[in-house]
Amino acid sequence: MTEQPSPVRLRSALSGVPAYVPGKPPAPVEGVTAYKISSNENPHPPLPSVLDAISQAAQSVNRYPDMGVVALTEALAADLGVPVEQVATGTGSVAVLTQLVAITCDPGDEVVYAWRSFEAYPIVVALSGAASVQVPLDEHARHDLDAMADAITDRTRLVLVCTPNNPTGPAVRADELDAFLDRVPDDVLVVIDEAYLEFTTEESVPDALAVARDRPNVVVLRTFSKAYGLAGLRVGYAVAHPEIATALRKAATPFGVTDLAQQAAIASLAARDELLARVEELVAERERVVAALRDQGWDVPQAQGNFCWLPLGDDAVAFAQAAQARGLMVRPFAGDGVRCTIGETEANDRLVDVAREWLSTQG
Repeated sequence: MTEQPSPVRLRSALSGVPAYVPGKPPAPVEGVTAYKISSNENPHPPLPSVLDAISQAAQSVNRYPDMGVVALTEALAADLGVPVEQVATGTGSVAVLTQLVAITCDPGDEVVYAWRSFEAYPIVVALSGAASVQVPLDEHARHDLDAMADAITDRTRLVLVCTPNNPTGPAVRADELDAFLDRVPDDVLVVIDEAYLEFTTEESVPDALAVARDRPNVVVLRTFSKAYGLAGLRVGYAVAHPEIATALRKAATPFGVTDLAQQAAIASLAARDELLARVEELVAERERVVAALRDQGWDVPQAQGNFCWLPLGDDAVAFAQAAQARGLMVRPFAGDGVRCTIGETEANDRLVDVAREWLSTQG
């Protein structure tokens, strides 16, 4: 290939698409075990029953997967107590989110969401040609739902509510969500993004499926990547009213969910008790780490995911570099803060140590 610029005209929307910054792998540090707590991954390997399902499915990878993802759709519908017509799957919740934007937004339309929130939101919106309307979080790193409702205009087609919020941690309460939805026009789709639902212990959170049952303009978005530990297989799903779910299936990548992913997800649903026991362990670790950080003087927001947030502002990158020097890879968001996944106990202990050392150097 030549080094000359290509004459091909690409979409002008690309100029406004921010690059997704993935969590980096841990850099080796002599004398210590390096840990990656930058990507909100589940530190536990797949359960034996799930590995068996993957191994069995791998024997037929010469065949296309079931394009309708029928077996998993039926398993999810039975597990959630909803009709199969209301379930739509995709290659991770990010792909389903892309489908949601595709079925709602034309160029020039608007998508409202809190900021800072999930880093994929502005990317997916910009690629569609729609415009992001980012509403600042409140002083407690929570969604300001009143301000989000105020931001809705006649150009708004989609609203995204990430709860618990990634990367800051707090979850939306049921009462404030109901009050917010009462203000949203019926023709605007609201997505309740519950990627970290299983880690939530706050009793005031909404029953999103019940909300979606009562409100035709609400969609619930979930994933098998986090609590179920299938991040590498890419499978997520939405629960929506039948006409929305049908549109989502139209917008899905054909044969996108592999049979390996489908069978692993089905096996994971069957092993729920074992998996949730692991979740309880991670939640206990989260509470231990958050308590230790707060004892040190950190202003850690309510943590309801498998991570915690350090509001470091302009020091975010410097803190990440200090952690990396200790063999710990965290996820900095320049100018805002650092997200730290709850990982192995040793990694969590090192995070507490690095945080203490950081404070001691700040005078």
